[in-house]
Amino acid sequence: MAGTLMTESGVRQVQRRTVVLLSAAQIFGGIGTGATVSIGSILAVELSGSSAWAGAVATVMTLGAALAALPLASLADRRGRRIGQVAGLSAALLGTLLMVLSIVWGVFFLLVLGAAGIGVGTAASLQARFAAVDLADAEHRGRSLSAVVWAVTVGAVAGPNLIQPGTVVGEALGLPPVAGPFVISGAGLLVATVLLFAGLRPDPLLLARSLAAAAAPAQAVTPVPGSATAEALSVPPPSIRGGSLARGMRAIRNSRMALLAVSAVVGAHAVMVGVMSMTPLHLQHLVEGPAASHAGHTASGDVLVIIGFTISLHIAGMFALSPVMGWLTDKAGRTETIMIGCGLLITAVAVAGFGQGSTVAVAVGLVLLGLGWSASTISGSTLLAESVGQDSRVVVQGVSDMLMGIAGAFGGAMSGLVLSQAGYLGLNMAGALVGVAVLAAAAVTVMARRRGTLVP
Repeated sequence: MAGTLMTESGVRQVQRRTVVLLSAAQIFGGIGTGATVSIGSILAVELSGSSAWAGAVATVMTLGAALAALPLASLADRRGRRIGQVAGLSAALLGTLLMVLSIVWGVFFLLVLGAAGIGVGTAASLQARFAAVDLADAEHRGRSLSAVVWAVTVGAVAGPNLIQPGTVVGEALGLPPVAGPFVISGAGLLVATVLLFAGLRPDPLLLARSLAAAAAPAQAVTPVPGSATAEALSVPPPSIRGGSLARGMRAIRNSRMALLAVSAVVGAHAVMVGVMSMTPLHLQHLVEGPAASHAGHTASGDVLVIIGFTISLHIAGMFALSPVMGWLTDKAGRTETIMIGCGLLITAVAVAGFGQGSTVAVAVGLVLLGLGWSASTISGSTLLAESVGQDSRVVVQGVSDMLMGIAGAFGGAMSGLVLSQAGYLGLNMAGALVGVAVLAAAAVTVMARRRGTLVP
């Protein structure tokens, strides 16, 4: 295949299979993240002996994703999407094993290491959306991307609700009941890894490059504008594209719209992680009383069910309506959808914060929080891709994922401190400030565009 130019129909067939495989892997791989998010803060308090470490798991997960973003992108750049995805999922699989061992042995450090491994898997999951468009026609790019993002919903929503069945699995295997959900997570990640390793052939990124290499010198075909072949021919060779952090940051700084896009993605992620990571601990405190947050206290089965259901609803808000957010981004506009996302974020933290005494209000707030994240992330990512040159696009996407992870790590780290000092309401109000800042920047951009004074 490397020496011949695949027909457009052949490329479309590979593209369809690629999207199906990536979507299936997202379903199985998403189980691991859902379970970790749901009970990570509770396990951190139990194993560390201090509520000050409540945000450690969320922090390390997001920091792991941030630190892995550029290395995984670099690996995919050199070896293809298949190797990059398999490497990330394998790290997550190892992370679930460490999670189980941390519970069995009561070692907090292993819990942290496991969270880091799952964070690497999160980075791979984020980059799967880019793999879905390597061979996509221009008119189908949004549909392909949203299909892979939407697929996260099934596994991620199922993950938290496997907590209770997972306890049965744990007991059946002679493990502590709370270790059971991570056994199920590991099984899902194993299936996802095998699917991509065996099935993602030909590799979409390497095929796109082979199309360019075969077609450009021979001038064998005249590609249809917007087709996969045309897109492949427009991709500069690796020696030109590079892959440095400095180059990506420079491309972002040189574009006002790229700065807004990154601000939307990063800000929304920081707010989402900060509020979401402390919600399980708040719900445990709300249902069982103040003593529930003390070290050594084990959450009851009823509390775990409430937490799992709430986090499931939140993750559904993040991913289930992603095709709608993609449609809204195309129809209403990128900047306008960023404003809608910020409005949802502000509404979410107001509902959850002021309704902190009600499990229903907190759940509604978490759903709105997921919707706001979805709108901001999809519109911001789309705007970012359109705001930089083709030669910088892959690097900028990697930098954006890295900054997104760092923001989430910072939000997770600070959330425990803010919760202990200002309570759940104070935590939500801190998130509101971030949402207002991004909303104001987007509003200024819209007004400047309408006045005709916008500088790209």
